[in-house]
Amino acid sequence: MARRHATTTALFLALLLGAQLACGEEPSKQPDTASTPAAVSSERAALPERSQAEALALQERLPQGEQQQLKAGEESFLALWLPANKGEAQGVVILLPGAGETADWPQAIGPLRSKLPNAGWHTLSLTLPDPLAATEPITEDSKPAASTGAEPEPQPQPGAAAPDQPAPAEPANSQPASVRETPEQHAERVLARVQAGIELAQQQKPASIILLGHGTGGYWAARYLSEHASSPIKNVILVAPELPQPFNPQLSELLPKLQLAVGDFYYRDLPLARDAARQRLQASKRQASPSYIQIAMAALPGDPATEQEQLYRRIRGWLSLQVQAQPAASKP
Repeated sequence: MARRHATTTALFLALLLGAQLACGEEPSKQPDTASTPAAVSSERAALPERSQAEALALQERLPQGEQQQLKAGEESFLALWLPANKGEAQGVVILLPGAGETADWPQAIGPLRSKLPNAGWHTLSLTLPDPLAATEPITEDSKPAASTGAEPEPQPQPGAAAPDQPAPAEPANSQPASVRETPEQHAERVLARVQAGIELAQQQKPASIILLGHGTGGYWAARYLSEHASSPIKNVILVAPELPQPFNPQLSELLPKLQLAVGDFYYRDLPLARDAARQRLQASKRQASPSYIQIAMAALPGDPATEQEQLYRRIRGWLSLQVQAQPAASKP
């Protein structure tokens, strides 16, 4: 009896299915959630680079009078300008921050940009693009843990209060990060920003323009000068220079070929930095570069204020020597 019931049920289902097909109807099925618009909407539009978001935070925190919007190709970027605190300036120092640093970074960049005007120098600090390895767009999952909303919180600055208001909207003409950026494209973007900074500095008709790079910013300063032999810049300062990956050549190959005065400041307490500095010094001796000078400094991780003051005093002294040498160098 049970077997006959099962057979009858099967025949009924078969007849029902056949009737649906005869009428042009498809059997009912559960909706495919994988093909709903929610899945498509997960592909978010690219958000700004981290460097752009951090620059917006600086715009919120710093006085408008210090801010300059410069143009490099199709991109606009933030630069910070401070005039010399003297009637007749010695010149302009253009500051290039290292990878992951802002134009007002609390190590080297920020202290030097605010202190050098007291020594008679204008300062112009540039925002550089994100490092090559970090040029993919920011997603909600990749934002820093401390971030909320569309923009990350600004980098902490010594003695500075956090902004009370959210950062302003992204400028309309700024460009999102490239999903895939080649080393050549990245180098072109960085060097275009350096060129834009130099052009702004030249508008002041300064007695001299000096490039100062911190960390990987030192590499970009040397790279720019190696590719622009006719540049008006005759002096470059490197502070704890590093080679960004995957770029070449090494600084020990690049620096000795520069026909200008080089101040190479490094921290002797750090073994890797000390070994790299030794290689740069040996290379300069092989190339007979009399204008290459190394200055060893002590790292003071427990006393950052003293460390930054030491750096400022050393660089101020090196700049004074360059100013004193200018009249002699300009004589026929």
